[in-house]
Amino acid sequence: MKRLKSRYVCQSCGHESARWLGKCPNCEGWNTFTEELSGPVRGPGRRGKTTVRPVPLTELDGSAESRLSCGIPELDRVLGGGVVPGSVVLVGGDPGIGKSTLMMQMAAAMGEKVVLYCSGEESARQIRLRADRLKIRPAANLLLLNETDLDSLEAVLQHSMPDVLIVDSIQTMARPGMESAPGTVSQVREATALLMRQAKTHGLPVFLVGHVTKEGLIAGPKVIEHMVDTVLQFEGERHYAYRILRAMKNRFGSTNEIGIFEMQDGGLVEVTNPSEVFLAQRKHGASGSIVIAALEGSRPLLLEVQALVAPTSYGVPQRTATGIDGRRLQMILAVLEKRVGLGMGQFDVFVNVAGGVRVDEPAADLGTALAIVSSLRDVPADPRAVAIGEVGLAGEIRRVHQSDRRIAEAAKLGFERMVLPTLSAESTRRVRGLELIEVDTVDKAIEVAIGRGR
Repeated sequence: MKRLKSRYVCQSCGHESARWLGKCPNCEGWNTFTEELSGPVRGPGRRGKTTVRPVPLTELDGSAESRLSCGIPELDRVLGGGVVPGSVVLVGGDPGIGKSTLMMQMAAAMGEKVVLYCSGEESARQIRLRADRLKIRPAANLLLLNETDLDSLEAVLQHSMPDVLIVDSIQTMARPGMESAPGTVSQVREATALLMRQAKTHGLPVFLVGHVTKEGLIAGPKVIEHMVDTVLQFEGERHYAYRILRAMKNRFGSTNEIGIFEMQDGGLVEVTNPSEVFLAQRKHGASGSIVIAALEGSRPLLLEVQALVAPTSYGVPQRTATGIDGRRLQMILAVLEKRVGLGMGQFDVFVNVAGGVRVDEPAADLGTALAIVSSLRDVPADPRAVAIGEVGLAGEIRRVHQSDRRIAEAAKLGFERMVLPTLSAESTRRVRGLELIEVDTVDKAIEVAIGRGR
């Protein structure tokens, strides 16, 4: 009889220990160790002849890999033009964000391809009810499997191999021979490894739905994200209808592209013109508001940055940022105080990017600074202007990349002026109907967009 060995495994990073620890020495997480039982480790096999040989690079086919369209253009954009056969895609997101909805709509949009939807969380009847709610017509090529047993799933794949496999979710899959519970590091790693072998052996595209922890990370050890080919993160504020699909890792494409969806009663709907949608509720003539031209991959987005500056009621003024990095907000406020001469120490500052979108690039610095000054002086900024530029510590406005795309998007939506760095304007083609205003410093940008202060 095999003797089982007890070990303790961190559920966050996969670190193993012979005894229980309150704090993981690897990831420094608290109370993350769980006891797991395993059989004796097998020794190395006999050395013998092998038929495996290395292949010269010159013998491999250098033609581009054909991609399979998912039937959803926004999803294809994030994947780099479609899913590559034999690739494994991990889709993560908060509970209720729409991961299962997206996978179900993708399965229905793939035309005549045979899709196997394996769910360990819902029964086949529940999946059918969700399909009816999404107005998905029943089709013979959409197969449903309610199973958490890895051995059973492997047997189904050996009997009839589908064109696409969807597993919802990877944390529910388990191998009965292992003593650990479903969702533990060992089970998740074993399930991912088995599906990886099936994908690479048969050229089967596999989509894995993953849970997200309270810290916003995909549940399970980090090694799972290293094993798969693509990691997609489904983001969105709970109180907003818009969802953003972002590639955190992509071996077959760029990680800069995003897909934008709107959650409606009938499921997820693609947003083809996000700039117009995000600016639809903009209030003209209000102070503390300005439009910026952000860039997500190759897609330009016009977004409204709102700022509210009010006298503080506390000893230490509040600095709250929603949609931008809080550290960059602190830096911009320091530049306004030191280089422009605005006293910000007695004011609370709140900055928000309308629509629940998060902007991480420095090109939003100038728009943030102008919105803050507009609210501080209670003077509206030019409603026909768009601002782009990175603010330096010396108060200079630094160059931003791909200005042509931002300018074209602003002109398409009818804006008449764009405030941008001088170096960016020199290397940009002029667009009819859009005046380019070149600025070198924050002082100059404030003067042309808001006017001279009182």
